[in-house]
Amino acid sequence: MKFVFEKSAVFPEQYPLKKMPEVAVAGRSNSGKSSIINSWAQTKIAKVSSSPGKTRLLNFFLVENKFRLVDTPGYGFAARTQNERKSWQAMIETYLATREQLKGLILIMDIRRQWDEEEQMLTDWCNAQGIQVFVVLNKADKVNQKEKYASVKHIESEGFRPFVTSAKSKKGVEALIQAVWTEWVLKISDSDDDIQEL
Repeated sequence: MKFVFEKSAVFPEQYPLKKMPEVAVAGRSNSGKSSIINSWAQTKIAKVSSSPGKTRLLNFFLVENKFRLVDTPGYGFAARTQNERKSWQAMIETYLATREQLKGLILIMDIRRQWDEEEQMLTDWCNAQGIQVFVVLNKADKVNQKEKYASVKHIESEGFRPFVTSAKSKKGVEALIQAVWTEWVLKISDSDDDIQEL
């Protein structure tokens, strides 16, 4: 699958001008967002680091010249200053609230972590904006079947049908890709006539 890094941005005036569908990727720092993107792209197009908080900008990737995947900064990394965390929050919220062509958000969680206030706030925000959310439980290779089952059940109790993935083994990533194409990209292509060059 052809991925092309388009640009990084902070403010709306820096976003790519060509109007086309976009899918955002969000999650806690060190949840494996960049690894999932690289597994999807089948190349190391997104920067991966063992240090949380590596992604600090909105990174726009063009996928098959059909839609953009937007990698957002990870949240919940306590080692950053309060001002940094506030500026990151403002950057993400501005993007989610103002980007008309945003069609969905992929929320990636480390399967070993619990659903917390930050996940709830993010999904509530998306619901208020009419943005559909896919929840992905990543790093499934690090838990046993009993733990995996408990995590899935917990996310289902929050009202989501989670995708269980391992970026390391690529297990479950194809199902996520197919869901994005089927639920967001193809439906958009059939129904949105206003996606055009500005």
